[in-house]
Amino acid sequence: MTRRTDPRTSRTSPLALHNAGQLPDFTPVPRQGNRHDGWTEQRQRAFIEALADTGSVHAACKAVDMSQPGAYYLRRQPGAESFRAAWQAALDLGVQRIEDTAMDRALNGVEVPVYSYGKLVGTRRVVNDRLLMFMLRNRAPERFAEGSAKSLNAVGKMELKRLKKQWRQEWRKEWEAEQHAGQNADQAPASPQHRMEAAQRARQIIDAKLEELRQSIEARRAAEWKTLSPETRETYRRYEELRARDLKRGVQMPAHLASEADIAAEQAEIERAVQLRKRGGRPEETPTLPPPGWGKRKALEVPAEENPRWRSIKDDGWE
Repeated sequence: MTRRTDPRTSRTSPLALHNAGQLPDFTPVPRQGNRHDGWTEQRQRAFIEALADTGSVHAACKAVDMSQPGAYYLRRQPGAESFRAAWQAALDLGVQRIEDTAMDRALNGVEVPVYSYGKLVGTRRVVNDRLLMFMLRNRAPERFAEGSAKSLNAVGKMELKRLKKQWRQEWRKEWEAEQHAGQNADQAPASPQHRMEAAQRARQIIDAKLEELRQSIEARRAAEWKTLSPETRETYRRYEELRARDLKRGVQMPAHLASEADIAAEQAEIERAVQLRKRGGRPEETPTLPPPGWGKRKALEVPAEENPRWRSIKDDGWE
C-alpha cells in the first residue's frame, strides 16, 4: 500500500522551513524499520525545523504529512533524548516567533470587518492598547513597569533567590526556638494538684457545652410541638400511654412539651396582643348601657328678659 501525497505538504515544504535560526544538531530516533512513509531521519529533521518556524506541533505535523499522536509517540521512544532536546529548542524559537507576532499586532493592529445591516461594508484597523502596554512592560520593565511588579533580570533574580534563602533560614530559626520553648514547657513536671484543677476546668467546660446543647435541642422541640395540630399531639400522648403500658411503667411525658392548657393560654395571649396592636395600643373597652332618658330631647332654657314689654305683630315680624 503506497501512501498518497498530502497536498498540505506543498504549503510549507522542508526546504522553505530551513530558515528556523540556529537549531541544535540532534540524532534522529532510531527506527526498527526504514519505511518511506514513516518517521525517517529526513522527516524528523523537517519536523523540528517546522516546529521552530510555527511553534505549533499540529502545524509541524501537517508540514511533514504525519499525525500528531505519532509525533508524541516518537518522542517517548527509547533513544529519543536528543530528539526531545531539539523539540524543546524548537519550541523556544517558536515562542520568539509568537512574541514577534504579538509585537506586530501591538504596533500595526489587526483588520476587523465592519458589517451594516448584515452586509460587509468594509474593514477597519484596531490597535490593542493593552497588548501594547504588555509588550512594553516586558521588553522595557525599567521604564514602563511603574505601579506594578517589575520584571527581574538575571541580577535581580539572583538577589531575590538570595533573599528568599535568608528569609527561610530566619523563619526556620524562629520556628525551632518556638518548638524548643514549647517542649520545655511540656516537659516541666506538673503537680498533682495542678493536673486535678486542669481536669476539673476541662470537665466544667464540657458540661457547660453539653447543657447549652441540651437546652437548644429542647427549645427547638418545644417550638415544633406547639406547631403541631391538637390531633397529632393527642396521638403522641396516646403513644406514650401505650408504650408505658407495654413497658409496665408510668407515663413519662418530656418536661419541655407544653400541655394543651398552656398552649391554649399562649395562643389566647398572642391573639390579645394582635388585637391590641390593631387598636393602636388602646385597651379593650367594655360596652355599657346608656343612662335612662338619653334619647329624649331637653327643652332649651330661654333667659328671662330684664325689661319685659308688650310685643306686637310688627315687632314679632322683625325677629
